Amino acid sequence: MSRSTTGKLDWVSILLYFLLVGIGWINIYSASLSEQSTSLLDFNQPYGRQLIFIICSLVLIVLVLSIEAKFYERFASIFYIISLVSLLGLFLFGKNISGATSWYSFGGMSLQPSEFAKAATALALAKYISDIQTNMKLLGSQLRAFLIIFLPALFIVPQPDPGSALVFASFFFVLHREGVSANYLWFGLLTVSLFIGTLLIGSLLVSIVAAVILIIAFFISKRKNKRRKLAPFLIAIVFTTGFAYASNYIFNDVFEQRHRDRFNIVLGKSVDTKGIGYNTNQSQIAIGSGGFTGKGFLEGTQTKGGFVPEQHTDYIFSTVGEEWGFLGSTLVVALFIILLLRLITLAERQKSQFSRVVGYGVVSVLFIHFAINIGMVIGLLPTIGIPLPFFSYGGSGLWGFTILLFIFLKLDSNRINEW
Repeated sequence: MSRSTTGKLDWVSILLYFLLVGIGWINIYSASLSEQSTSLLDFNQPYGRQLIFIICSLVLIVLVLSIEAKFYERFASIFYIISLVSLLGLFLFGKNISGATSWYSFGGMSLQPSEFAKAATALALAKYISDIQTNMKLLGSQLRAFLIIFLPALFIVPQPDPGSALVFASFFFVLHREGVSANYLWFGLLTVSLFIGTLLIGSLLVSIVAAVILIIAFFISKRKNKRRKLAPFLIAIVFTTGFAYASNYIFNDVFEQRHRDRFNIVLGKSVDTKGIGYNTNQSQIAIGSGGFTGKGFLEGTQTKGGFVPEQHTDYIFSTVGEEWGFLGSTLVVALFIILLLRLITLAERQKSQFSRVVGYGVVSVLFIHFAINIGMVIGLLPTIGIPLPFFSYGGSGLWGFTILLFIFLKLDSNRINEW
């Protein structure tokens, strides 16, 4: 890595990265420390193995920054194809862990290819959108971009790993930034609202409410424009009614019981503090018990008692809440928000569309992980197994996020040569 490269890097983003990784490791140490632990370098414990993952991530950073920036654009399609092949290979050679065949096992080491597929998809999408023949205002170009986004997700869902598949929907924010109509985002919000509404009040009542709203909207718009046609509103009524009944069918006949239980708990339709809702309930207790300033490092009774299962992975934020309290939780949230805002600023200053799209891809993936994980830990969202970036235990997650972030920082350092 040359001195000219390091001088152009955005050191604010890099500092935020190391702060989050460092604070994350401290909380992994607290969550996984046991009487059997012998030292900080006890590699039989999660905190010891996470140290190895962090050291390896440093090697990855040097490697990513040492490669010419144009290399990532030139070989974006190859990276994407390799990621798809690695996802398909899981159905033949994957190892089942916790009910999902999402891992390759090499001796004592496991890799989750879906974590690296996010970076590959960001590069492939950027490559396609920045192509001179691509016009994102045209339906054909939009459909091809959708295909790039959905293919990895389609391979991930059957593993089954719906949480990781959901992350790929975040790339729709990228498409919107590049000129795709916001109607797609509104459509997504509508379908989510209809789905939740169906679970809360039933498909018939949702259909009636949606029809009334659309009829009122039609007459209001008719007053403003006498040529307003009724057909689009009738189509919308048919769609909302059909989707409501389809949602009811999917929930009752397609979802597994554990998925139904998680939704019912979040929506307040049932209480299960000893079964499927145990993790979330214990996480809420841990966070609530931290108060304003927290109980102190290694002083969390919920954490030390092991009441939150696998706390060092998806529920690592509950350790922050218990031991560092509201102040510590606010600091962690603030660091994530500052990093996201910083990356948006970097993305907007790019001179090439490829670099800008990659930047927004990084922001979108980090944001959806951050928002869903914390929402899940505090009980606002159902548990779907999405890690907190740079914080949760695991080599694949840390390396995937590290590669994604530092590819963009490399592109940003090269922006003066992009004309």
